[in-house]
Amino acid sequence: MEFQENISLSNYSNLKVGGPARYFKIAKSKEELRASLELAKKQDLKVFILGGGTNILWSDNGYHGLVLKPEIDFYEREENDVVAGSSVLMSKLVDFSIKEGLAGLDWAGGLPGTLGGAVFGNAGCFGGEIKDSVLEVESLSLESLDFKKRDNLACEFKYRDSIFKSGDVDEIIVQVRLGLNKGKKEELLARVMEQKQYREEHQPLDRPNIGSFFKNVRIEGLEEELVKPHRELIKTDPFPVIPAAHLIYASGLQGLKLGGAEVSSKHPNFLINTGDATTADFLGLMEQVKQKVKEKFGIELEEEVRVIE
Repeated sequence: MEFQENISLSNYSNLKVGGPARYFKIAKSKEELRASLELAKKQDLKVFILGGGTNILWSDNGYHGLVLKPEIDFYEREENDVVAGSSVLMSKLVDFSIKEGLAGLDWAGGLPGTLGGAVFGNAGCFGGEIKDSVLEVESLSLESLDFKKRDNLACEFKYRDSIFKSGDVDEIIVQVRLGLNKGKKEELLARVMEQKQYREEHQPLDRPNIGSFFKNVRIEGLEEELVKPHRELIKTDPFPVIPAAHLIYASGLQGLKLGGAEVSSKHPNFLINTGDATTADFLGLMEQVKQKVKEKFGIELEEEVRVIE
């Protein structure tokens, strides 16, 4: 058991930014994952678990610890359930479910990242969320090194959140059981292709990005005077929200740049790397967007991206 040293993390970020990891390890099984954690504990290393890199922003200084990347990549059908490793790409699962004539993941057409990352952040789009299909999650405790299983309720799913992301537990998602339903392949495929086409037409997929940078704004709890100007644009996601893209666009921020980071002119809730951005550029631009939206509308945006230092 050996760790690689000084591995560039920009290669493991959809934004293509970030410094080096002091130590780096790819674990291809549950046993290798646990052995890596045991060695990290002996060396008193802090550990970060890396999924698909689709929703993280590494520090320019890198990560002074162990970046551990599971590659538990399998999936199989059990009646109408699909059991899969956490490292399986969502795109593979969507394709597999369609091939098997199973409905329940067709909202995720074109969704980037892994199954583990989707469960971790309760990923959602086009009116669906991964929590709607999760039956059971198996995870590995970084503290006790024991494997645990949770049903859907115990995962404490919330909007773009779960017990794994909130910090209430320190565990690695290793395997997920999804409960799906029988569907018609043609209808499922048509829906997924429609979503992929929408993404191609409305999102800057030709530039490094992590998808929606800011969460849509939940109207529950907001004062009516803040909601009223945006009533006609409220959408269900899966509850009533004001689209962050609308607030950024209405604040005149499309095309705003800081260094190599830019607010996309094609989709204002996408921050893109124009070629030479740093993490500092993205963090600075993020704060500018939040400040200007609050000044104009009195609404505070919350970023979806996780900043890792």
